[in-house]
Amino acid sequence: MTTERPVLAVVGAGPAGLAATLAAAARGVHVVVVDSAAEPGGQFYRRPAHRLGARRPQALHHQWRTWQRLGEGLDAHLAAGRVTHLSDHHVWCVEREPAGFTVHALLGPEQERGVTVRADGVLLATGGYERVLPFPGWTLPGVVTAGGAQAMLKGGLALPGRTAVVAGTGPLLLPVATGLAAAGARVTALVESADPRAVVGRPGGPGDSVRRARALIAEPAKLVEAAGYATRLLLSRTRVMARHAVVEAHGRERLESVTVAALDTEGRAVAGTERRLACDALAVGHGLLPHTDLAEGLGCRLDGPGVRVDDEQRTDVPGVWAAGETTGVGGAGLSLAEGHIAGRSAAARLSGTAPDPRTWAAAARSRARLRAFSAELDGVYAAPVRWAERVTDATVVCRCEEVTAGAVREAVGGLGAGDLRTVKLLTRAGMGWCQGRMCEPGVAGVAGCALIPARRLLARPVPLGVLAAAPDPGRCHGEPPPQPQ
Repeated sequence: MTTERPVLAVVGAGPAGLAATLAAAARGVHVVVVDSAAEPGGQFYRRPAHRLGARRPQALHHQWRTWQRLGEGLDAHLAAGRVTHLSDHHVWCVEREPAGFTVHALLGPEQERGVTVRADGVLLATGGYERVLPFPGWTLPGVVTAGGAQAMLKGGLALPGRTAVVAGTGPLLLPVATGLAAAGARVTALVESADPRAVVGRPGGPGDSVRRARALIAEPAKLVEAAGYATRLLLSRTRVMARHAVVEAHGRERLESVTVAALDTEGRAVAGTERRLACDALAVGHGLLPHTDLAEGLGCRLDGPGVRVDDEQRTDVPGVWAAGETTGVGGAGLSLAEGHIAGRSAAARLSGTAPDPRTWAAAARSRARLRAFSAELDGVYAAPVRWAERVTDATVVCRCEEVTAGAVREAVGGLGAGDLRTVKLLTRAGMGWCQGRMCEPGVAGVAGCALIPARRLLARPVPLGVLAAAPDPGRCHGEPPPQPQ
C-alpha cells in the first residue's frame, strides 16, 4: 500500500484513539489504527461478541449514542480508504528513525509473528490499566479486578459469580456494582475505602471546598450519572459500606466469603469491626494507572504517572502525540476531548502547517473542566495510606514468580534493598510474564519504595525469532512478513 498523504499511526482504538483517528482522517492524513483488540472501542466501548447474539447490547453499554457516532465515522473512513484498521495487533515497540517511525507489533492471539507499520507520526492512545493491591486470599479463584468483572459482563455476557461483593476505591466501582446487579448477580455490598461524602466537603480549608465545588458544578452530567448509580444500588438493595475494606478473602478451592472491616483515618482496620460476607465473586479495584510503556521506550517525558503533553497533546519527542488515559486517568469524556485535539494537531503538523487552536476551542474547554474534575476525584478516591500493613508475610504479592510479602520485606529489612529495582533483583518480584506491570504497585507498597516507572525498551514479551528477523523496508502497512518455505 502506498500513499502520498502523510501517515499517522494511532496506537489504541479506545475513545481517545477513535476521536483522534476521525479528526486526523477528515483532514487529509492517512491513519493506520493499530489495536490489540478484535474490535474497536477499547474497554469503555466494549461490546458482546457477535456470536453471542446479544439482543440489546446497549443495555450494558456506556454512552451508546457516542459509540454509534464514532463507529459510523470509522466505518465511513475505512470505506473511503482514509483509515486502515489493524486489529489483533499487539504493539511491543515504537522505533524512531530518520524519516519517521516504525511501529513493531505481534500478530493475532498467539503473538508469534511480527508486523511492522511505518508512519510519519505516532499518536499514543494506549489507555490505562488497573492498580492491583494484594491482600490475604486475593489469589483465590473468584477474585477478579473490577475492570475484569466489567469486561466479562460487557464482552462475554458472563458473571464472575452469582453472589458478589464489589470493593476497593474509585468511581469505577459504581458502574461495576450496578452492572452486575442488572445482569442478575446478587451484589451484597459495595465496600468503598474512601468516604464519598468527601466529594462535597472534606477538611482542608475553605479554599479547597470552593475549588472542589467549582470543579463539580462545572460537570453536572457527572453528578447526575453518579446519582443514577446510587439510585440503582438502592433499588437492588446493595449495601454501601463507606470507609471499609476487604481485609481477607476465604475459601478452599475457590472464593467462599470475605472479611470486611471499618478503616480509621490512616487506613488501618479498626479492631472489633470485622464482619464476614458470603460470596462467590469479589470484584476489587483501586483505580487506574496510565499505560506509558511505549512512550517511555520512545523517551517521552512523564508528568507524574502520565505522559507529559502540551496544549496540542504533543509529547516532548517530535512527531509523537499522546491522548487519553496514557496522559492521566480522567474518563472517556476527557479521552475524547484529548483525542480530538491530538488528531487535529497531528493532521496539521504532518501536512506542514501550523494548527489553529481556535478550531478545537470547545474540546479544549471540555478538557480543562474534566481535568479539574478528575483531579478532585483523585484526591478523594486514594488507596488507604496504611493498606500494606494488612498484607501478611505469607501473602503472594507477585503472582508470576510466587513472591510473598515476607520475601519482599526481608529484601528491604534484612538485605538493605532501597528501591524497586533492587527488590526485583533480590526476590524476582516483577520478573515474570507481566514484567511487573500488575504487581509493581503492590510490591512497592509492601516494600515502602517509591513507585517510579521503569523505562522498558519492549512493552510486552516478544519471541526471539521476531526480534532476530530483519524488517523488510518494502513491506506494506500491517502486512505480515513472508513465512519461511
